[in-house]
Amino acid sequence: MTAPLTPTATASALALGDDALVLSHRLGEWAGHAPVLEEEVALANIALDLLGQARVLLSLAGDEDELAYLREERAFRNLQLVEQPNGDFAHTIARQLYFSTYQTLLYGQLASTDSTFAPLAAKAVKEVAYHQDHAEQWTLRLGDGTAESHERMERGIDALWRFTGEMFQPVEGLDGTDGSQGIDWQALHESWTASVTAVIEKATLTVPSGPQEGAWAAGAGRQGLHTESFGRMLAEMQHLHRSHPGASW
Repeated sequence: MTAPLTPTATASALALGDDALVLSHRLGEWAGHAPVLEEEVALANIALDLLGQARVLLSLAGDEDELAYLREERAFRNLQLVEQPNGDFAHTIARQLYFSTYQTLLYGQLASTDSTFAPLAAKAVKEVAYHQDHAEQWTLRLGDGTAESHERMERGIDALWRFTGEMFQPVEGLDGTDGSQGIDWQALHESWTASVTAVIEKATLTVPSGPQEGAWAAGAGRQGLHTESFGRMLAEMQHLHRSHPGASW
């Protein structure tokens, strides 16, 4: 039997698991709406990868179904970035570029630590590296494509930039305060900035110059404070389970 997690490790599992769960649902919303069939399959596969990560992480913290479908909005600890609406395809790609680059770097660090999450990270880093490559390739295609695709990609990059600062706020349980090897958040931020900047510039786009946080304080999502669209998304995601409590399928 696996030993129960410490409170700080549980907090980490919820934060990382909620990130993956919420983004998985957002990407699943593209089913039947993606611009081409190949992208519908690609986005669905990325969503399934994230859902698999979410299931492992949430099951470490408790009952995965209860945590996904019975928690209230304020109990979720995901980044505000991942809950942002899909918008057009370029907005979705911008969100993917920002988050998948972060997740690749985070899991890369976690895989080499003595953290509870090191085995998951070692396996998942291969998945998220593909997610990152997919986002980078589409950023390049849209940014250096037609005038319209360039403009849309620029809008997506600009609109979501203010939500990226939260990614580099230390996550409870991954900061080394429990005696385990913590994440180097400063190094993660620097590597993320260098990687994303290189892709944006190669795509002939302009790197946003504004602060990496807007009206919402950095770290708000991790504290259970979410944007308006998240409540609507959560109601849709939880509707079936709450309508038929205890049902088996």
